[in-house]
Amino acid sequence: MTELDQLKEKLAKLQLRAMVQNLEVAIREAGEKNLGILTTLNRLADLEIERRWLNAIKLRWEQAKFTEKRTIDQFDFDHHPSRKEQKTRILNLLSLEFVKEHMDVILIGNPGTGKTFLAQCIATAACNANLKVLFTSAVDMINHLIAAEADHSLLKKLEYYQSPALLVCDEIGFLPLGQQGSNLFFQVISARHQKKSTLLTTNLAFADWGKIFDSTTVATAIADRLVHRSEVLILEGTSYRRKQH
Repeated sequence: MTELDQLKEKLAKLQLRAMVQNLEVAIREAGEKNLGILTTLNRLADLEIERRWLNAIKLRWEQAKFTEKRTIDQFDFDHHPSRKEQKTRILNLLSLEFVKEHMDVILIGNPGTGKTFLAQCIATAACNANLKVLFTSAVDMINHLIAAEADHSLLKKLEYYQSPALLVCDEIGFLPLGQQGSNLFFQVISARHQKKSTLLTTNLAFADWGKIFDSTTVATAIADRLVHRSEVLILEGTSYRRKQH
């Protein structure tokens, strides 16, 4: 076995796959361009760092559970004045400072006004920044929690929703959550409060949240925690989907 083969084997044992794949090319280029050993090692290290970063981003996308990668350049700010008026605030959300500060975001508006689209844009940015993200609908989350409660795995499932740096809970308000669902939703929000960031999209104003949750008391407790440290954006106008047809 040559010294090159021995080095490759050792790098492989250390799981430095990019360095293994590029070692021979790097050595050849070093000879051709008269590059020093530090320059060559730095180049190989950069390739390894890039490989690990790309793998980490791939994992974040798998964890996030959504497939559409939306970017803000696809968002039509001219569709309605409410979009233009809040453009700076929307763009600031994409800096993800709110995630670092454990703040929440609530997007309120009628169907088709861009809530889910913006939520996807923010989730995309968070995944690409190597943050753990989970994208779910409110009903899907509650259904999974109710099922977990039935088979005695609730604590594990609650941790699943409590652990992401950013939890995106889409479409709150389309269906009432009932007493059990409301209590489970409260547990998720309460556990994440001031520890992790939650982004909610809803078609109902806070005053109407009693229609979603089982009681005004639970609705008030949830809203109180969410509004405590949050950005609230209200999107108005007609459905953008109608404009596309």
